[in-house]
Amino acid sequence: MMRGQATRRAAPEAERGRMNKELFGVFGDRDAFTAHRDESEFHTVVEGEAVTVGVRDPALGVDDRTAVAESERGVCVVWGEAFTPGAVEADPAAWLLENHVVGNDEALDRLNGSYLAVVEVDGDALVATDPLRSWECFYTDALGPRTFGTDASVFRGLLGDPAPDRTAVLEFLHLGTVLGERTLFESLERVPFDGYLRTASVGKFDRFVYDPQPGDHAAVLADRLDRAIDRRAGYPGRKGLLLSAGQDSRTILAGEPDITECYTVGAPDSQEVAVARRIADQFDADHTVLAPAARYLGDVDCKVPYTQGLRESLHVHHGGYDDELEADTMYHGLLYDTLLKGYFLEWDSKSVLGVEVPQRQLVDDPQPVAELIDTLGFMPEGSDRLADRIAGLFPGLDLDLEDPRAFIADRLQAELAAGRSRVDSAHNAMDLLVLRNQPVTHFRTQLADNYLESFVAIDRELLQWHLETPPEHRHYGTVADALAMMDDRLLEHRPPGRPHRIELLNQIERFARRKLPLVGPIEPAWPDRETLYEEHDLDEKFFPDDWAVRDLPARQKLRANDLRWWLP
Repeated sequence: MMRGQATRRAAPEAERGRMNKELFGVFGDRDAFTAHRDESEFHTVVEGEAVTVGVRDPALGVDDRTAVAESERGVCVVWGEAFTPGAVEADPAAWLLENHVVGNDEALDRLNGSYLAVVEVDGDALVATDPLRSWECFYTDALGPRTFGTDASVFRGLLGDPAPDRTAVLEFLHLGTVLGERTLFESLERVPFDGYLRTASVGKFDRFVYDPQPGDHAAVLADRLDRAIDRRAGYPGRKGLLLSAGQDSRTILAGEPDITECYTVGAPDSQEVAVARRIADQFDADHTVLAPAARYLGDVDCKVPYTQGLRESLHVHHGGYDDELEADTMYHGLLYDTLLKGYFLEWDSKSVLGVEVPQRQLVDDPQPVAELIDTLGFMPEGSDRLADRIAGLFPGLDLDLEDPRAFIADRLQAELAAGRSRVDSAHNAMDLLVLRNQPVTHFRTQLADNYLESFVAIDRELLQWHLETPPEHRHYGTVADALAMMDDRLLEHRPPGRPHRIELLNQIERFARRKLPLVGPIEPAWPDRETLYEEHDLDEKFFPDDWAVRDLPARQKLRANDLRWWLP
C-alpha cells in the first residue's frame, strides 16, 4: 500500500508576477497545505506522513527533470534538473526514494544536477538543496507548521505585510545582493548553502568542500565538460542558446549539435555581436540579435519576480525579449567564469612598458573584502547620498548608515567567516563567498521559468573539478586548453576582449587602442547602462515625481525601483 496519493492536473495558469514553475510545501498534512494554497494551482500534490508538497512544472515527466515518486518507504519530489548516478536508468525521485537513508546524505551526494529534493522515508521528512544552492528555498514558521517553497512573492502575500529586515534591505541597496540566509523580510528565511530543512531544524551538508589535488586539470576539464553537456543533450523541442562572444556558451555548441537558434544581447554593429554571429555560423545555427532598448533595463514585472528580492534585476538581460526567443529548450554558460576561470580571484600583475599585465599567478597575500567589495556591486559614488535620496520612497524605513563602505565590508567579512570550514585558503574563500551568494543566478531563474532550461556548469563532475583544482589553475588559459581538446574549432573566433592567445599581447592592444587616434577601443561585452537609462528616459518612467532619486547612478536607481516591487 502506497503512502499518500499524487493528484495530476492540467497545467494551471500562473498569476501575473507569479512563477510558472513552483514547489510549495508544508511539514504537515493536506489540510495544513490547503490552509494556504489551492490544490488547483499545481500539477501534482503529494502527501506523506510528515510533509505535503505541491508541484507546478510543465516539464514534469520529462526525463531527468522534475519527478514525483511514492512507495512503501514514503514519498519524494525532485524539482528542477537531476541525473541519477552512473548508468542507472530511473527518474530521479524514484531513485532517491529508494536509496535515501535517514541520517545519511550519501544518496543526495550522488544525485547530480540543479535541484531541490523533498524526501520522506519512514515518516522522517527532509528538504535539501543541491550542493551549490542553485535554487533558493524559502521557509517560515509564522504560518503555523513550517512552510517552504521556491517563490518568495508567494510568501510575501501569505505573510500579509511582513516587516522588512533592515540589514537585508541595506545590503540590497548598497551591494545589489542580500547575503547569507536572509531575505528582505524578518519572518522569511532561506535554506542555507549546501543545506537542508527539517520539521523543526535547519542544517548544512559537507558536499561542497575544497580539496585541491594535482593533475592535468585542462584534460580533466575537457572530459567533464563533454560529459556534462552530453548528459543534457536529449531534451525535446527546438533548442536555443544564449550565445556571447566569450569562451563559455560556445562550449555547448560543440557538445550539443541540435542547437538551431542562438541569441546575443548587444548592438547589431558591436564587436560582441560580430564574433557571436561568426560562432553561430561556424556551427550552422541561426543567430538573432537582441538589440538594447528600453526593455533591456525596464519591463520590471517580467524581471523583478525572478530576483526573489535577493538580487538586483540588472542581470536578467534577456528578460524583456521572450517574444523573440523561439526555443523550447534553452542553454547558457552561466557560472563558467566563477567555477572554472577564477574570475573573482585576486590575480597578480606586473608593469610592462607602462601597461599592467595580469599574470597567471595569484597574489601572495590576498585581501578578499577589499578585492570583492567593488567587483560585487558596491558603488561609492552614490552610496554616501543614497539614504537621503530615496527616503521618500520608503517612509518609516531607517536607511541611514554612518559609513556604507564599512557596513558592506563587515557584511562580506561575516560571509567569509560563515564559509571558513569549507575552504583551505583565502583564495578559495573568495570564490566560495561569491558562490554562496551568486549575484547572477536569477539570469537562469527567468530562463528556467519560461523554457526547459539546462544548467551545465552545475554538473556534479564540474563542481568536483572546481573543488579539486588548485585556485592557481582555475583561469582563462586552463579553460582555453580544455576547449581546444574538446573541439579545435572552438577558439577559431576569439573573444573581442582577448583577440590574442598571449595575454601580454591582449594588454598591449588594449593600451594601443586607448592611445592611438582613429583606432576604436575594445568594446565592453554588455551595453552601457548609464547611456541606455538616459536614452530611454527611465527616470520619467520609474520616478516621475521623485526628483531627489534622479541624482543617483543608474544602477542604484534600478535597485531602488526593484525594492519598491517587494516593499510596496
